[in-house]
Amino acid sequence: MDSLTPYAERVLDLVERIPPGRVMSYGDVAEYLGEGGPRQVGRVMSTWGGGVPWWRVVHADGTGAPGHEARCLSHWREEGTPLRGERADMRRARWDGRSADSQEAH
Repeated sequence: MDSLTPYAERVLDLVERIPPGRVMSYGDVAEYLGEGGPRQVGRVMSTWGGGVPWWRVVHADGTGAPGHEARCLSHWREEGTPLRGERADMRRARWDGRSADSQEAH
């Protein structure tokens, strides 16, 4: 297994801060960090993301990690994540990275 890179540490730190019931897309994470892109974030998550709330990082269309959709849906329901069918409702569930209670403003 590859050793954790500084970029991976930043990605995982941010993912740990996403509040329950909220999500960020792979692209949102990269944009927030100001480096990398959705694919780089996806690689970090697939390699090292098992120890963080990985289900809170989704595709831009609100779908969960490939092959883990049912587990994502279970976590989302448990946390009260706004949904559209079996996807996270990106308009309501997206976290901007600013505050843990930014959900109240929506």
